[in-house]
Amino acid sequence: MLVDQDECWFSRFAQPQMHAFATAEGNLRLVQREPEKGESDKAIACYGAVCDQTKEHFFCFADGQPNSEKSIAFLSTLLAVAKARCQRVLVVIWDRATWHLSKKLIRWVRQHNRQAKQEGQGVRLLTCLLPTKSPWLNPMEPIWLHAKRKVMEPDGDLSVKVLKERLCSHFRTNLVDASLKVSA
Repeated sequence: MLVDQDECWFSRFAQPQMHAFATAEGNLRLVQREPEKGESDKAIACYGAVCDQTKEHFFCFADGQPNSEKSIAFLSTLLAVAKARCQRVLVVIWDRATWHLSKKLIRWVRQHNRQAKQEGQGVRLLTCLLPTKSPWLNPMEPIWLHAKRKVMEPDGDLSVKVLKERLCSHFRTNLVDASLKVSA
């Protein structure tokens, strides 16, 4: 099973770059809101993967920024999907994010592959890095761009709950909790 994987950080405050047509009287203005002091949950991470053969999309949400632990959890879920489909190898193509290159993640991949080889029935994991500064090679990038534009709020606040609900609606899934889950 071959997947292109990427993650995106959806901010409750930062607005994506947009262009809009409007009359001179009805100008659309995006308001850049600053978080209040001590306000937590400024953003959520969304992990995504596109299966090369079936064109299926897999998504999951996690609070905060992407990191090694959340990436390992998402890889575990993708491995479970590959195992359910009787695949022997999961190939993940991703960028050179620091958490993809972390010692912790690399050790986890090696340990997983060692265990899968010993069991003889496990799914092996092969990770391939994209060239530096080449986001156009990852099919997940335009998906993130469209999602950011779809869920934005031009002049108001977005709570974490509302942001997740909008993302779930955009991705056509009903996952609204913060745990890592996959939706095809």
